[in-house]
Amino acid sequence: MRLLHSPLPPPLLTSSAPRKTSILPKKASVNYAQKPLQQALSTGISLVLSLGLLVSAPNSIFALESPSVLESSNSVNCPENEVEEVYTTEVSKAVSNERIVEEAWQIVNDSFLNTSPRSWSPESWLKKKDDILSSSIQTRSKAHDIIKRMLASLGDPYTRFLSPEEGDELVSVNGVNMRDKSAFEASSLLLGPSGTFVNIMVKHGNCGPVQSIDVERQSIAKTPVFYRLEQIESGSVSVGYVRLKEFNALARKDLVTAIKRLEGMGASSFVLDLRDNLGGLVQAGIEIAKLFLNEGDTVISTVGRDPQYRRNIVAEAPPLITAPVIVLVNKKTASASEIVATALQDNCRAVLVGDKTYGKGLIQSVFELPDGSGVVVTIGKYVTPNNLDINGNGVDPDFRNFPAWSEVTNRLSKCHKPQGG
Repeated sequence: MRLLHSPLPPPLLTSSAPRKTSILPKKASVNYAQKPLQQALSTGISLVLSLGLLVSAPNSIFALESPSVLESSNSVNCPENEVEEVYTTEVSKAVSNERIVEEAWQIVNDSFLNTSPRSWSPESWLKKKDDILSSSIQTRSKAHDIIKRMLASLGDPYTRFLSPEEGDELVSVNGVNMRDKSAFEASSLLLGPSGTFVNIMVKHGNCGPVQSIDVERQSIAKTPVFYRLEQIESGSVSVGYVRLKEFNALARKDLVTAIKRLEGMGASSFVLDLRDNLGGLVQAGIEIAKLFLNEGDTVISTVGRDPQYRRNIVAEAPPLITAPVIVLVNKKTASASEIVATALQDNCRAVLVGDKTYGKGLIQSVFELPDGSGVVVTIGKYVTPNNLDINGNGVDPDFRNFPAWSEVTNRLSKCHKPQGG
């Protein structure tokens, strides 16, 4: 499917006079407000990010930047040709309130990774279950309230309850089943030439009706990549400046285009600006980090509650460029941005310049409950190639102020990659 979007802004050719400060643009504000269904669909890219649509991908450990992965916990098998709303109501009523609460408890017991200062243990969690289920739960709303309080007691701001109204499941895009697709892949499938139509199938709730929606694509400027060529240090250094505002389905493709064009214009080094970039699609961040790394280099690692379990994600191909890189960061550089920044820093491909980053490195997954409600649970965290726990810590820059390029190359030449990286 051809991806259509507004062209990248033309490069800004500057004079040969020193422009060391001009490479640091003013901060830009980003609006992350959610959009109604039809509006989000018409943009052709923001569907999974702006909505609580669930994409079933149980094998993906990169579960969430927004709720996008559905893991069904003992879900009801829906009879064929019987997904009417009345059936949903009957199924919901047949499930006891105690069972819903118990399943929410079980999900946390099996998967939750505690990262808050509050103490948590399977023993204390078991006692909570006994206390909660010691008496009958009379109403469904009471069951939901109990789950909310139960999750709140964990002290994790990302582990939360979803009512049946807060999450529809994206079943297919143009006939392509979404069961094994990531949010990144789903967003890409929604893109296409302006004026064409895309068909999506959406299931409302557990065993709810499946709705077919045809939406006309519109050409809207959604590229997160902006670039220009800078001449600094009295014109002796040609720098390709690239600003990446967020990680969406266009980010990698447009970044590759920008880098190739800047190389063609004579860029011998690069600045990647990740300031105020709060993240987006984690997989997009991983793929972008790989563009700068050597084959076999570790991008990031994921760990769960079992400290022995660790999954390393590595680059599988040679880098797109080998030129030295500066990555600009600040306190609003978060999540996928921190993955890119630390991958390049730890593998001696870039130095970080600016302020300490935000420190968001947790992985959440969405689990469906039998009545169509759900719980978002923190199940893991990201660890950098140098074994730094990003979450709650952030990443320290190498330089506070913009350095001379001789300092950058000197720093990189003395850098030591992590063992096995």
